[in-house]
Amino acid sequence: MRKTEILTVERPAIGEAYYDIRHCSGLRVLVYPKEGFQSTYAVMGTRYGSIDQTFQRSDEETTCTVPAGIAHYLEHKLFESEEGDAFTRFAQTGASANAYTSFDSTCYLFSCTGQVEENLSTLLDFVQHPYFTEQTVQKEQGIIGQEIRMYEDDPQWRLLFNLLEAMYQYHPVKEDIAGSIDSIAKITPDLLYRCYHTFYNLHNMVLAVAGNIRVETVLALCDQYCRPGEEQTVRRVFREEPAGVSRHLVEQKLPVSMPLFELGIKQEMGPMEESDTKTEAAMEVLLEILSSDASPLFRKLLDEGLINESTFGAERFEGSGYASVLFSGESRDPKRTASEILEAIRTMQEKGIEYDEFWRAKKAVYGRNISGLNSAEGIANGLVAMTLSGRELFSYFDALMALTLDDVTQCLRRCLIKNQEVLSVIWPQEPEQEQ
Repeated sequence: MRKTEILTVERPAIGEAYYDIRHCSGLRVLVYPKEGFQSTYAVMGTRYGSIDQTFQRSDEETTCTVPAGIAHYLEHKLFESEEGDAFTRFAQTGASANAYTSFDSTCYLFSCTGQVEENLSTLLDFVQHPYFTEQTVQKEQGIIGQEIRMYEDDPQWRLLFNLLEAMYQYHPVKEDIAGSIDSIAKITPDLLYRCYHTFYNLHNMVLAVAGNIRVETVLALCDQYCRPGEEQTVRRVFREEPAGVSRHLVEQKLPVSMPLFELGIKQEMGPMEESDTKTEAAMEVLLEILSSDASPLFRKLLDEGLINESTFGAERFEGSGYASVLFSGESRDPKRTASEILEAIRTMQEKGIEYDEFWRAKKAVYGRNISGLNSAEGIANGLVAMTLSGRELFSYFDALMALTLDDVTQCLRRCLIKNQEVLSVIWPQEPEQEQ
């Protein structure tokens, strides 16, 4: 039996430290005490998301393919047990609980200002005790079916998935996280148990707790609730994604007051490739230079009335085998706005980045990330996200500090490739003519 190992991860320069625990059960446990905090925030996550539809366990010789939407379905069902609902247990202690499924992970969380041990016990307990029956699974199909129909009419949701469907030909990131009405109809208790025992192995999971918490408290509860399990790995299988995009423009009409746009630029990646910490840091600084409210592009778009301050933004969107940069917002002329963004990128690629622009952006990004350490929620979510993607929280700060103008310039030329763009637009529906 392996022993529990406790490491202290610290950065004296910023006065921050946390505990990285390799628990004897196989669970990775991260505890980030914050002196003076009144609340506690905890997240328990597994590297299992909507894109994990075809996989092979290390103890099996063949691959398994499951219906789209099953990771999200399992997240919904895991709160139930023979004794009742985990939400009720959290409510009895005054905690606020939630869960979410993304493309790459599923996470369960709570925040509270008291009774931390009781709430952490509930989290560790229900996540490790699945309970699925034919009756409850069939009942959930109707509930999730309504959720899917709701998202079909959600402008922001359609904006993103219309873009992804045009950008990717085969990668399952193009499919709705909740699946489809047809795919969820194929989900059974046996399939849910199979996916649970594949991806909810403690060796594939991480627990992060931040705020008003003691490491001894977390360790004692993990010793009580987490039993050592057989270590296994999972190989995720993706069909090779061709270079290029399927379509450069996708449009839809929905009830919105102003046109919405999302401009995505696809980055070519291998089937399982993920961006490294240095690339992530360089991209955050690059987007600060390109599209923050201090950038020439932002001022031009705003002055010409093409965007508004409250909705325009840019972000890096990446995971296993997929990566892109997304610019989005409201615009009275989405196509012209997209053209201006692409022109600004090409001009910067030709003329280069001024050192003063780079230095200002680097300081702004570093300061924003440092300020995030004043939030227990931000800390815990950051720890889980970083760990599930094979990274470490403070290493991101190190990468930002070490970042050079040349690093950001290389990212500009390598990641923002010409003719790899897709523009998704949601136009306002025309009012029905009076009879």
